Amino acid sequence: MASFLMLGVAAIVLLLVISAFLSGSETALTAVSHATMHRLEQQHSRAAHCVNLLLADRQRMIGAILLGNTFINILVSSLATSLLAARYGHTAVIITTVVLTFVVLVFAEVLPKTLAIARTDRFALNVGRVLLPIVRVLAPVVDSVQFLVWHILELFGVREKTEGLPVLPPHEEIRGAVELAHREGVVHREHRNMLGGVLDLRELSIGDVAIHRKNIVAVEADLPPEELFEALMAANHTRVPVWRETPDNIIGVLRTKTVLREYAQRNGNMAGWDVVGLMEEPWFVPDTTTLAEQIRAFRHRRLHFALVVDEYGALQGLITLTDIVEEIIGGIPDEHAAEDQTDIRPQRDGSFLVRGTTPIRDLNRVLDWNLPDEEATTIAGLVIHEARTIPEVGQRFAFYGFKFEILRRQRNQITVLRVSPPPREKHAVAAS
Repeated sequence: MASFLMLGVAAIVLLLVISAFLSGSETALTAVSHATMHRLEQQHSRAAHCVNLLLADRQRMIGAILLGNTFINILVSSLATSLLAARYGHTAVIITTVVLTFVVLVFAEVLPKTLAIARTDRFALNVGRVLLPIVRVLAPVVDSVQFLVWHILELFGVREKTEGLPVLPPHEEIRGAVELAHREGVVHREHRNMLGGVLDLRELSIGDVAIHRKNIVAVEADLPPEELFEALMAANHTRVPVWRETPDNIIGVLRTKTVLREYAQRNGNMAGWDVVGLMEEPWFVPDTTTLAEQIRAFRHRRLHFALVVDEYGALQGLITLTDIVEEIIGGIPDEHAAEDQTDIRPQRDGSFLVRGTTPIRDLNRVLDWNLPDEEATTIAGLVIHEARTIPEVGQRFAFYGFKFEILRRQRNQITVLRVSPPPREKHAVAAS
């Protein structure tokens, strides 16, 4: 009798260990990082390969674990009741219920699941190889149960495949994961912005980041060679557009390096020099092109410079590879720019003096703000859009929790304004 009791207790302990294994496996495999498992499998990890096979059919995996766990817990309860019935009679049911509820909850549920959450990837790798054959063996039973379940749900109007449900795009899932990691302190703000910039390449058009035509530095084709050469050198750019008749009529692009090479070969003699003859044919691209498409176009043409036009063919600006790179890594300050020429200058009262041409995306990146950039590209454009008018100097506005004061205006363009973020934004900037 004693040996039978000891054998029964040993069987119950073994079954509880298996139940704990299945409970922890369910939690670990549900929360495991798909990206980590994929990377480890590429590094020829057999354990990661098993985990990925399980994740490929999550429904069957969960069904097998639930089937095994349910069977084991019921079996443990039956064994414990039968062992105690001979000694305690009908009271054995109550004793079994109370004791096993505590034991199963602590040792077969909470403990293994807590361990699985704390060591998710490691736990998943350790159980993957063992669980995979179990899932395959139980697959016919699980499939039969799933078949029965879906037919029962169909009686209530629930079908297995429901069309039209919103599905979060993969790049948005990545963006959400990066944002969550940033809030938890795992990813720095700069790295979050860079990853977000890469994800935005397929959504932003070149019209959102292009240099506006008012800010394009170009030279006139009909200038005398000496003046044209001086204007080209003063532009301080590697490529300079050339216009004729009107600044919007771009007829070509001069490479400074090409002009300087020709200048050196002529030993500085400009007599009869046709500088315009050295220009290259301009490349025009529509302003609706996405940044991702433009990068591919730059790579295909092996060029870093393009002129942007609208649907009517009117010049809107220019785009360079550097502009797109800055959208990813953030603005690169000009080494020749003076200190007072920066676009964003913090003030002692917590406000910021901002140039009107500063892109909203740059403000959000640098100051960790969340101003909308759907209706306007620059901060001045946002103020005009919200005010529904071109503000006068001294006017103040408040929207999205921010305060805006117009400090300087040139004709119809807001050139400088003061932006005061809400108190919580001030604290966030100070903390960062």
